[in-house]
Amino acid sequence: MLAKLVDFILCRFTSFITGVRAQKNVEQQQSGKNRLYYANHNSHGDFILLWVSLPYAIRKNTRPVAGADYWMKGPVRRFLAHKVFNMLLIERGGDNPQAATECVNEALKSSSLIIFPEGTRKTDNDVALQPFKSGLFYVAKQNPELELIPVWINNMDNVLPKGFVLPIPLLCDLYMGEPLYYQQDEEKNTFLHRAEQALLALNPKHKAGV
Repeated sequence: MLAKLVDFILCRFTSFITGVRAQKNVEQQQSGKNRLYYANHNSHGDFILLWVSLPYAIRKNTRPVAGADYWMKGPVRRFLAHKVFNMLLIERGGDNPQAATECVNEALKSSSLIIFPEGTRKTDNDVALQPFKSGLFYVAKQNPELELIPVWINNMDNVLPKGFVLPIPLLCDLYMGEPLYYQQDEEKNTFLHRAEQALLALNPKHKAGV
C-alpha cells in the first residue's frame, strides 16, 4: 500500500516539476511485449522521468537497471529500489563482467528494462553523448528479437544537476525513436555506433545542427 502511494506521489511530483512532454509514440507503447529502453544519462532523475512517462500498463512491468552500490545504501533507497521501482540492481566492478549481462538477459524474460549504456552520468556539456559500454551489444546479440528503444531525455540535467538534492522546476521533453534490432553477424563497434546514432538523432540540438 505504501509503495503504491509513493508511486502515485512520485508520478505527480515529477510531472509537476518537469512538465514532462512525452511525444505521442511514448503514450502509444503497447503492452504484452518486453523491450529494452536505452537513454542518455545526465541526471539521477533520468530514469524517473522515463519511467513515469510510460503508460501505467507498461510502467508496472518495466524495471530500471541501476548500480547496487548506490541503491542499497540506507533504508529509504532500498525501499524505493525494491518496493517502488522494482529495480534490477547490478553489482558494478566485479570480477565477472558477464554477470551483469546474464542478469539483464534473465530479467528480460519477464520484464522490460531501462538502461543507460553510457554507464555513468555525463558531466562534459561539450559532449552530447559518451561512448556506449559494450553491455548493450552483448544483450542485443543474445536477444536478436528484442526491441531496443532509443529515448532522448532533454533538460533533466538542469532540473536535477549533479550534487543537487532538490529539483529545479523546468520543462523537460522526452523523445522516443523507432525500435532497433541486432543484425546477424554485426560487429560490436558497428552495432554500438548505430545505437549511438539512433539516440543522437532524437536530440533536438543534433537535429538543428547545433
